[in-house]
Amino acid sequence: MSVLPLEVGTRVNCRWRDGKYHPVKVIERRKLPADEANDYEYYVHYTEFNRRLDEWVKLEQLDLNSVETDVDEKVEDKVTSLKMTRHQKRKIDETHVEGHEELDAASLREHEEFTKVKNIATIELGRYEIETWYFSPFPPEYNDCTKLFFCEFCLNFMKRKEQLQRHMRKCDLKHPPGDEIYRNGTLSMFELLKALCASLKALRLFKTEVDGKKNKVYGQNLCYLAKLFLDHKTLYYDVDLFLFYVLCECDDRGCHMVGYFSKEKHSEESYNLACILTLPPYQRKGYGKFLIAFSYELSKKEGKVGTPERPLSDLGLLSYRGYWTRVLLDILKNIRATSLLSDMTAIKAEDILSTLQSLELIQYRKGQHVICADPKVLDRHLKAAGVVVLMLMSVN
Repeated sequence: MSVLPLEVGTRVNCRWRDGKYHPVKVIERRKLPADEANDYEYYVHYTEFNRRLDEWVKLEQLDLNSVETDVDEKVEDKVTSLKMTRHQKRKIDETHVEGHEELDAASLREHEEFTKVKNIATIELGRYEIETWYFSPFPPEYNDCTKLFFCEFCLNFMKRKEQLQRHMRKCDLKHPPGDEIYRNGTLSMFELLKALCASLKALRLFKTEVDGKKNKVYGQNLCYLAKLFLDHKTLYYDVDLFLFYVLCECDDRGCHMVGYFSKEKHSEESYNLACILTLPPYQRKGYGKFLIAFSYELSKKEGKVGTPERPLSDLGLLSYRGYWTRVLLDILKNIRATSLLSDMTAIKAEDILSTLQSLELIQYRKGQHVICADPKVLDRHLKAAGVVVLMLMSVN
């Protein structure tokens, strides 16, 4: 039997929500009230999965016969990788939201140490109670909270349900502050969303542009909220230089945020998107694709080509590569020049080249890139990628 309490860094098997035991590493521990059994509970990281699944567990969930100490990190990671099935690896890829490719080893260790324990376990936003994924740097007065209550319109957050109820009686906002620049109506965009999610056919969709400088408190609250679901996000207070585009589902009670993206007002690198998030209750409904497409529609309105801010996470690259593939293949049936593709789609030429190279549809001949594909090959790739319906925007 292992010596209790378990030390931070201990590796042990833990019973997860699927009823099975999975290898974990103890990240932190805390003492329970004196009248509680077993004295301590442990914050663990499931080594097979993304950090979003880290959680506090009771001692009875741990298999003390499997305790390991002083395991070499590199050897352990290699063994874990070898033991994982293809399905498990795919599950890890699917849960990976934001990468840390831009951080050096020291910065990454500092980031992980500072954010290692999830401070807020759940939030209430509108009619949803949502489990959070990551640490977010809320002000110190919220250190004793494990659940926060958000006003879904102004995004102010409170410690108690009663505070939220009092706030809602006074809050006169029914949509995000800012200019409404898109509304679903008779536009073809409505049809695309209807096709992506039939359950939304009775809803209207609003896209609101929020200036971080003019609506600083809202922008900061949005960043606090977003950080709960994005592992690496550094925009907390410096919102003046950014625009936020907030997508809402609207009904007779108001406009309810489903996701957003932000972009720099003036980007020297032609970035048309800095950060993107679809809230968990609204994921897998096509809103991520909608937000990516909208960022390019804005670039078209500005007469510029655009690209997302680098580096992209694995999942981010996958999402963008999927969008680029569907848009480009649909046009390539009639167009072959990459310069025209960039003009038509607002996609940066480098992104077009990398996408076509990944599909093996481009060759370098006589000092220039040439697209080489017959219609049958394009149709096969297009079928594999899924058909995209280009969105018609009405932007004020």
